[in-house]
Amino acid sequence: MLQLERIINNALEEDIHTGDITTQALQLASRRVSGFLKAKEEMVVCGLQVAERVFRTLDAELAFSSEFSDGVRVASGTILATFTGDASLLLQGERVALNLMQRMSGVATLTSRYVDAVAGTRARIVDTRKTTPGLRVLEKYAVRVGGGINHRTGLYDGVLIKENHIAAAGGITEAVKRVRSYIPHTLKIEIETESLEDVREALSAGADIIMLDNMDIKTMEEAVSIIAGRAIVEASGGVNLSTVRAIAGTGVDIISVGALTHSAPSMDISMLLESA
Repeated sequence: MLQLERIINNALEEDIHTGDITTQALQLASRRVSGFLKAKEEMVVCGLQVAERVFRTLDAELAFSSEFSDGVRVASGTILATFTGDASLLLQGERVALNLMQRMSGVATLTSRYVDAVAGTRARIVDTRKTTPGLRVLEKYAVRVGGGINHRTGLYDGVLIKENHIAAAGGITEAVKRVRSYIPHTLKIEIETESLEDVREALSAGADIIMLDNMDIKTMEEAVSIIAGRAIVEASGGVNLSTVRAIAGTGVDIISVGALTHSAPSMDISMLLESA
């Protein structure tokens, strides 16, 4: 995957740049060593293949093995993978491999908590575009690993008419009209609403998906009743682990959670080499 290669190469260039002074000084080139990756807290594992790709980018002779696959929940202390390779190359790839895997596992773990919180309801947890610049493809993959689903990937693959679009176009009805005349029939139109009046206008204009932005529970329940299945209903804004269950209880179809990617803590994973 070209995107993954670019991410890894850019990250390695950022870290190594003109060379790893420490490993050069220690004269570790060509010394074969073994080691392992270890989870230091409970987590949903994500990014094992990414970590392997980082090391293999530097060391084509790498031997890498894992009993786990992405999406598995593991306990603290679990050995996630073992490997054998060139000591200097493993050390040069260590931080990039860990940074990416820790980040991805953090997103997957947090997503799984939201998914568990709405279990038994019709609501599905989706992500947003509030991702780390340059890492969107990995973070959105991690959301899927955690049991969530992806919203649009970027501005190019979905229509979402937001507050500022509405203001610039002169209103909801006019915004939907302009977009409908421009896009192919294969694309759906989603529109952000902030009141029940907005919801009614969006329905009348023919929106396919209606986002309820920062509405309280009572207002969301009324909006779902008004829409009555004539459009997909998305709840957004004010979503956290203490509110998501109540939001799901209003009957919305999807709940978008920016925190999945903008606030997920990185999981604690370490790399340890065995003595040469």
